[in-house]
Amino acid sequence: MNGFQRTAAKFNLLVTPLMRLPGLGSVLGRSMTVLSYTGRKSGRRFELPVSYRRDGETVVVGVAMPDKKGWWRNFTGDGAPISLSLDGRTRTGHATSSRDAKGGVAVRIALDQV
Repeated sequence: MNGFQRTAAKFNLLVTPLMRLPGLGSVLGRSMTVLSYTGRKSGRRFELPVSYRRDGETVVVGVAMPDKKGWWRNFTGDGAPISLSLDGRTRTGHATSSRDAKGGVAVRIALDQV
């Protein structure tokens, strides 16, 4: 784990519980959520606070500095299941990641029907 990843891990440990606080979570929840997923190789469960954009039943998470991060690689190829907190409840879906021509990475989540 490099220095950036260690710092990000500490930040995530601090922010993730804050996202669950009723007052603060509802304010941050308009643009941030906590993703939960199982690591493809490790089989471990991870939680990660991220910013997102939502368009109906699709959620898009842009990955800043993708070459310094590894979490999005769990969703390459056919993708994988994921859950996230939206509108005060947990939603499930299927996430796939892709790189654009400029090297940017986005994770697209197709939410499961409620």
